[in-house]
Amino acid sequence: MKLITSKDGTSIASWQSGAGDSLLLVHGTSGDHSVWTSVLPLLEQHCNVWTIDRRGRGSSGDASEYALEQESEDIAAVIDAIDAHTCLIGHSFGGLCALEAALLTPNINGLVLYEPSISLAGSGWSPKIEASLKTRLEAGSLEETLLIFFNEIVKISPQELAAMQASPHWAGRVAAAHTILRELQSVDRYTFEPQRFYSLQIPVLLLVGENSPKRRYLTAEILHQHLPGSRIKILPGQQHGAMRTAPDLFVHEILEFIKIIKDFNLRE
Repeated sequence: MKLITSKDGTSIASWQSGAGDSLLLVHGTSGDHSVWTSVLPLLEQHCNVWTIDRRGRGSSGDASEYALEQESEDIAAVIDAIDAHTCLIGHSFGGLCALEAALLTPNINGLVLYEPSISLAGSGWSPKIEASLKTRLEAGSLEETLLIFFNEIVKISPQELAAMQASPHWAGRVAAAHTILRELQSVDRYTFEPQRFYSLQIPVLLLVGENSPKRRYLTAEILHQHLPGSRIKILPGQQHGAMRTAPDLFVHEILEFIKIIKDFNLRE
């Protein structure tokens, strides 16, 4: 493990393995670096893979105040510490953080957004759910908070939720449940301003699960219209967690995208 200091002084825990083209994997809400456990052995055969614990969980630090901007600065700090052009992969809320980080450093040569948490086509968020989450958090009911998040916001299948609960990493998700509300509030406040990204001249891959809610695909379509060099790829039979449910498929798409990045760089 390596600790990398972000712009505001917060320590961000990172892990490196494998050799080859550099990748940074950024997890979503309630997760940590262990989210990528199923795909790491496959990616390590081809890539120099970096993972992190985002602020507020695992081995990373936190700050007394929270803002989305800090998350993107954390990612940019890690990217710059890798000291190589890096493909940035963000899942869910980590996708939103990654999108913003892409404007902060020139060292990103490709961007993968797997169902990023951007409210462009509706969401599962509502004042009622927010109140319910606040009540559970104030009562210290972290696991109930986590279950509301997965059932009411993410809407994952009962089978996938049961598998996650049986995983040794579930306890880490419960421990990070205090970060759920602040991240959902950040999504609710975020405004996507297309003109900010017109100068983003790198390949972008937008991943969507075939069985995910329609709003996920509509969000990808809107992003595709405004992100230069972007393309959409549908993951057959998948929802929001293909890195867990179909690791071979997920890795295949990442490795194919790296080929696209290399071709793009050759044309530059």
